[in-house]
Amino acid sequence: MSELTYYDLRRTNSMSPSLPVQVAKELGRRIVAGTYTPGTLIDDENKLAERFKVSRVVVRDAVKILVGKGLLDVRRGIGTKVKARNHWALLDDDVLAWHLSAPLNPEFLTQLMEFRLAFEPKAASLAAMNATDEDIQAIAAALEEMASSTNDVDRFVVADAHYHGAILRASHNELFISMECVIFSSLLVSIRVTNQYDAENKSSIPFHQEVFDAIKDRNGELAQSLTETLLSDAKARLTQLMK
Repeated sequence: MSELTYYDLRRTNSMSPSLPVQVAKELGRRIVAGTYTPGTLIDDENKLAERFKVSRVVVRDAVKILVGKGLLDVRRGIGTKVKARNHWALLDDDVLAWHLSAPLNPEFLTQLMEFRLAFEPKAASLAAMNATDEDIQAIAAALEEMASSTNDVDRFVVADAHYHGAILRASHNELFISMECVIFSSLLVSIRVTNQYDAENKSSIPFHQEVFDAIKDRNGELAQSLTETLLSDAKARLTQLMK
C-alpha cells in the first residue's frame, strides 16, 4: 500500500503540491527511511538545489517545512542536522505517510498498535452511547464492504480503515476522531507484515461483527471489551509474524 492510500483515507487536498512541499516530501521520506540518520548533516543548500533542480529559495522553504515537523534542526555555522526520532511530530500526516515508503520498522508498528489499544476500546464504548442512526449505518456499510472484499487486499484494508474510523466518529469525541491517522497508518503498515490472506480476512469478520453488534445494542462495556480483544489479537499476530 502506498502513501497515496493514506492521503486518500485522510481526505487531504488533492491539489498538486508546491515545489517546496515536493522537495520536503523527498527529503522527509529519506529521513524516515534512515537514508539520513539522526545526528547527521544533510547536504547544503547548493547541493540540494542542484540535486532537485530547484532554486535555493525552494530548498530553504522545504527545510523550514521539515523543521516544523521536528525532523531537522538548522544551526548557523554548522549546517542542517537530522533530529532524533523523539523530536519528530510522529502524528503528523506526512510523517505517518512517509513510514509507508520506508523499510518496515517493527518497533514503530508495535507502538502504533499499543497506541490504538490505549484509545480505541474507549472510543467504541462511547460510540455505543453516542452513535446516531447515521453513524450506525456508516459502520455497517464499512463492515459490509469488508465482508465483500476479503479476497482483495487493497479493498479490504481500506474498508477496515473505514470501519474503525466510523467507530471513532460515532464516539462524537473530537480528540478520538483526530486519531484516525494512527489507525490508517497502522493498518497500511501492518499489511506489509500480514499480507492479509483471504482466509485471515474472512476469519476476522465475525469479530468485527461482534463489536458492531455491541455498539448497535448500546452495550458500551461489551463494545470496549471486544475491541480490546480484537486489537490485542491483532497485535499478538503481528508480533509473531515479525519475529
